[in-house]
Amino acid sequence: MDIRAVWSGLVADESAPASLRRSCRSGFIRDKASSRTAKITALLITLSVIGQTLALDLTPQEQAGKRLYREGVSSSDAQLTARVGASDMSVPASVLPCASCHGTDGRGRAEGGVRPPSLDWQRLALGQGSRQTNGRSYPAYADASLARAIQHGVDPAGNRLDSAMPRFALTLADQRNLTAYLKRLGEERDPGVEEGVLRLGTLLPASGPLAEAGRVIRAVLEDGVAQLNQQGGIHGRRLQLVVLDPGVDQATAERALQRLLDEERVFALVTPLAPQLDEHLGTLLERQGMPLIGSTPRSGGSAQIFDPLPGIASQLLSLAGHARSSLGLAADGLRVVYAGADQAALAEQVRERLQQQGWSPMPVEAFAGQAVDAEGIVFLGRAQAFAELAAVLQAAGREPYLFAASGQVAGAVAALPVQWSQRVFLAYPFVPGDWTEQGLATLAGLQQRQGLDPRQASLQVNTLCALRLLSEALKQIGRDASRERLIAALEGLHDIDTGLTPALGFGPGRRQGMAGAHVVAVSLPGPRFTAVAPYRPVPETP
Repeated sequence: MDIRAVWSGLVADESAPASLRRSCRSGFIRDKASSRTAKITALLITLSVIGQTLALDLTPQEQAGKRLYREGVSSSDAQLTARVGASDMSVPASVLPCASCHGTDGRGRAEGGVRPPSLDWQRLALGQGSRQTNGRSYPAYADASLARAIQHGVDPAGNRLDSAMPRFALTLADQRNLTAYLKRLGEERDPGVEEGVLRLGTLLPASGPLAEAGRVIRAVLEDGVAQLNQQGGIHGRRLQLVVLDPGVDQATAERALQRLLDEERVFALVTPLAPQLDEHLGTLLERQGMPLIGSTPRSGGSAQIFDPLPGIASQLLSLAGHARSSLGLAADGLRVVYAGADQAALAEQVRERLQQQGWSPMPVEAFAGQAVDAEGIVFLGRAQAFAELAAVLQAAGREPYLFAASGQVAGAVAALPVQWSQRVFLAYPFVPGDWTEQGLATLAGLQQRQGLDPRQASLQVNTLCALRLLSEALKQIGRDASRERLIAALEGLHDIDTGLTPALGFGPGRRQGMAGAHVVAVSLPGPRFTAVAPYRPVPETP
C-alpha cells in the first residue's frame, strides 16, 4: 500500500462528511420547530411503550411489576414512598427505584462502598441453608419473606438488611406485581440477544449525497461481522447486522430508527450515518438504554454514545497547545471564529476550555465576510467558509495563523494561495505514522476483500475502530449480555491498541476514545501535509 496515496486520501476524505451532511440536512431544516418537537415527543412516547412491552412476553401483572422495579411507579399511578437510612427519611420511590442499585438485570452493582445482592429468584428461593456467613444465617426466600424484606428491611432469618436498602411502602397489589416480575427477571433478555444470535443495527443511506459514505461504512461493518463470525462469533453467538436506510429527511429517519427498535429489536447501534437525527438522537437512545458506538451527534454527546475518535473541541485544543509551545503566541493571541449558527455553541465551548488552559481569548466572533483581527484564528465551520475567511484576510493584507479541524475544512486547503503556506495547521485524530504493520495489514485486507478505495481510509479506520471497541466490550461482558453491562464494559475499556490510531479508551463520564489530535502543517502549493506535533491527550475539563 502506498502510504503517500493513503495520506492524500485521508485529506480528501476528511472533507466529505461536512459538505455531504450540509446537503442532506437541507431537506429538513425548513420544518417548523413546533412540528418537529411534536413528532419527537410522539416518537419518544411510542418508543417508551415499545421498550416496556416487547422485551419479554410478560403478563400484565409482571409488566406492572417491571415498571415498579425500574421506575418506582405504582400500577395505579399513585405516589409511592420509600424510607431511607437509620432516620427513616421518606422520599418518593421514583427517586430510588430497585433498578437504580440492583440494575435492570437484577445483578447488583457496587456503588459508594455498597454491593447490592443479586435478585436472581433461583438464588433467593434456594437460600444458603444452614450455612453461616459472618455469623448470619441466610435461609430461602418465599413470597411473604420477600415482601417483608422489601417493605421492612428484614431478611427471612430476622436479620436487618443494610440501612442503604430503602424500605418501600407498597400496596398488596404492588407487592404482588413486583414479586411476579422478580421471578421472571432472570429470564428477561434485552432485545437483540437470542440463544445463538446477537443483533446489531445501523442506519446507512442507500441514495442521496451520503450514499457513497454509507456504502463504505456498510462494507466495513459487514466485513468485520463476517470475520468475527468465522472465528465462532462472540461467546457462541453469531453476530447479525441489520442495516436500514434512514431516507432523506427527519421523518423517514425517525421511522427507520423506530423500526430498528420495534421490529428488528437490535441490541446496540454501530456507526449510523443519519445526520437528520443528530438533534435528538441522544434523548431517543437514553429512553431505551440503547448503546451506540460511533460518531457523536452534532448536538453533543450522550451517556449512551461512545465515539472512538475525539470531538472537534479536543482537536482544536491540541492545535492551541502547538500555538503556545511551538509558535509562541501570546495568551491573548487567539480568537475563536465560527461560521454557521450550528457552530455557535461549540465555539463558545472551545473558548471556555481555552480559558481553562490559560488563554485569554476575546469573545467568539461569527464570521460574516469580515477580516478578523487576531494573531491566530481558531476556526469552526465548513470548508467553503474557511476558504472565504482566508480570501478576506488576504485582501486585507493580514496573515494570521489559521487553526481548524481537518474533518471540517481540509477540502478547502488545496485552493488556498501560496501565502498561507505554513500558516495553516490542521488537527488529525490519526496519521499513517500511527499504523503498525498489523494495523496496516488489517486495513489493506479489508480494502482488498471489499474493493474499497484507499482514499477513503479515514472513514474506514473510524468504522473499524468502532467495531473493534464494540467487539472487545462484548467479549468482556460474557454470554449474559445486556445493554447495561455493555455500557459498563465500554466504560472500562482502556488502552485498546487498534494498530491504526493512538490507544483508545473510555471511562465513567468519558465517551470519546481519544482526547486530542495530531497537529499537521500545510505547505503550499501542493498541498503537502507534515505532522509537526504528535498526539498528546488534552487535559480533561475541570
